[in-house]
Amino acid sequence: MAAAVSAARLWGKSRGLGQAAFLLLQRPGARGLARSHPHRQQQQAFSSLDDKPQFPGASAEFIDKLEFIQPNVISGIPIYRVMDRQGQIINPSEDPHLPQEKVLKFYRSMTLLNTMDRILYESQRQGRISFYMTNYGEEGTHVGSAAALDGTDLVFGQYREAGVLMYRDYPLELFMAQCYGNISDPGKGRQMPVHYGCKERHFVTISSPLATQIPQAVGAAYAAKRANANRTVICYFGEGAASEGDAHAGFNFAATLECPIIFFCRNNGYAISTPTYEQYRGDGIAARGPGYGIMSIRVDGNDVFAVYNATKEARRRAVAENQPFLIEAMTYRIGHHSTSDDSSAYRSVDEVNYWDKQDHPISRLRHYLVSRGWWDEEQEKAWRKQSRKKVIEAFEQAERKLKPNPNLLFSDVYQEMPAQLRKQQESLARHLQTYGEHYPLDHYDK
Repeated sequence: MAAAVSAARLWGKSRGLGQAAFLLLQRPGARGLARSHPHRQQQQAFSSLDDKPQFPGASAEFIDKLEFIQPNVISGIPIYRVMDRQGQIINPSEDPHLPQEKVLKFYRSMTLLNTMDRILYESQRQGRISFYMTNYGEEGTHVGSAAALDGTDLVFGQYREAGVLMYRDYPLELFMAQCYGNISDPGKGRQMPVHYGCKERHFVTISSPLATQIPQAVGAAYAAKRANANRTVICYFGEGAASEGDAHAGFNFAATLECPIIFFCRNNGYAISTPTYEQYRGDGIAARGPGYGIMSIRVDGNDVFAVYNATKEARRRAVAENQPFLIEAMTYRIGHHSTSDDSSAYRSVDEVNYWDKQDHPISRLRHYLVSRGWWDEEQEKAWRKQSRKKVIEAFEQAERKLKPNPNLLFSDVYQEMPAQLRKQQESLARHLQTYGEHYPLDHYDK
């Protein structure tokens, strides 16, 4: 209870990142620039007259009254933000004072992603690609966090972080190639659409199983720490993925091994069709951080500057202090979960329209730009036209390209192909030789 009261006092003092840096939750006495390590300290000699707890598993005091700790004993972890819904800076001391060109890159990346989403979503509906997932409403979480990282920081995405790659200047042609699975796809057509990856941009290839990237990211962060690489790892996931056992394993390993990693949770309200009130009973995901000994913060994910400030400070301290950070970005998934989903079955049109019209991250940033005189209606029209033209050109180019050679199904796994895999490859070759006329082999690279 004492810890809860202390945390409540901390939250009541400040709402910003300010001089004391983060508005953070932390396990008392466990983190900071000068951290103590109880497991490394010499245990004091026990005296029968000293009635203080000696248990190695926790730092606490005895009490003589039966009392259970109540969930949500503190009324909600506050949400850090920098600008309001009209794009006005709330607290001037929290303004990141970014140059015009950088803020314009934020906006262009977010709107270009939005345009690409609309075109690829429609292409799936027309049967041109097999699957797609949009990023509507979450663009601010992608771009704000990506901009705060170093270009060499390693990214582990879930499946809705295309904006991170977009901000790192991943070509539209490769986005399209991956979704079409053509010969220009770095993954050689062997992944579902939206499962991007780019070694040159330090973006680990996305895989479908939920939350597997979390412990993998911790392992990469631990390797970076041991190599003194002066880099961090950022791991993205949704609040639904935080219910997976991999999240617990990742959080616990990151804390005990003191890894330079940022856990970035996009809390968008729904785990596919499961709303948050059915997903957990605690105060979101940030509330879990202190239980693992992880510095934590909750931010307005529709405020690109709040996301930027929080990620930048977390990145600085993760590298300097070798410790994990947890950022919970509160946002809303405006689109369906994927093209396999119909969200009208579990939420109302009015609910979606509210977030789309009243609290969209792109609209908020545009208000900011207009108020600064950095953007106007003519620029908006010109950019929308230009960005759509760029996406359509990349789209048409990807559609014209051949599919990868079917033999690539068997490559890039083993240095020497095992007998069983060779047998499968030979079986496919015989099948195509016999029945090739029934397959569109002319669409494939020879």
